[in-house]
Amino acid sequence: MHTDVELSVGQQFEIERFNRAIDATTDAVQLRALAKQLLQAWHTQKAATHWVSNQQLP
Repeated sequence: MHTDVELSVGQQFEIERFNRAIDATTDAVQLRALAKQLLQAWHTQKAATHWVSNQQLP
């Protein structure tokens, strides 16, 4: 049950901003920290989406 979600222009700009920050980072420690933050954010979003979808069930 995968549906494509269209990103707003603001979200697209935010993604581009972070992409540029990642590309500009040469410090491996900073990249690891960023990867861990993104992993946490991704799983938090997944949990929130799961919670919302369960709240909508009768």
